[in-house]
Amino acid sequence: MHSFNNSLIRALEASKNPVKAISMSSYMKNQFVFFGVSAPERKLIFKNILKEKGKPSENEWRDIVWELWNEEQRELHYIAQELMFKFKNNYQEEDIDWIEKMILTHSWWDTVDFLAANIVAHFFKSFPQIKFSYIEKWIESENIWLNRTAILFQLKYKNETDEALLYRLIRRQMGAKNFFIAKAIGWALRSYSKVNPSSVRQFIDSHPLQPLSRKEGGKYC
Repeated sequence: MHSFNNSLIRALEASKNPVKAISMSSYMKNQFVFFGVSAPERKLIFKNILKEKGKPSENEWRDIVWELWNEEQRELHYIAQELMFKFKNNYQEEDIDWIEKMILTHSWWDTVDFLAANIVAHFFKSFPQIKFSYIEKWIESENIWLNRTAILFQLKYKNETDEALLYRLIRRQMGAKNFFIAKAIGWALRSYSKVNPSSVRQFIDSHPLQPLSRKEGGKYC
């Protein structure tokens, strides 16, 4: 294991809280194991390790991220994606397949949403030439987390949102009764309504959205 990750794990183990770990795992439907380290404390530990060890080099950061991603504890997955975001200006076009693999591994809303709204969002701004082929594949996938990523990747785009693309993707999944898809549609519409409320209201009123999508999407318009 890389020394950077060894230091992280030792620091997290030193701060672990078994009582919090049970509560955190329960919140995630007992799908993941936790150290029981709160988000503020985890971020401080990460910051301190970066200060102590230095930011990983271009040649090693991907290995460090993937090594953390394959560990058991959920806090390490959070740190892995936060570290990956620090290298957002270093992505290569071929990294998209690795990003897709991350979406499909240890999948749940907490990591998928971060990956979608931060990692994927930045990646497609850097490599727009491959955006549509992957988004088309993801929205048609039988995997709900790829569907959710396609719907949410523009979440923070604000005025840069491709409205036609957003609405087209929503139409492709608006009949899905899955909670995570209906919630994603509502969240994406709600976010875009802060930029163009009249457009979102018109879209909601003219499409047979799931009740959850309609409720969430119409909060600000």
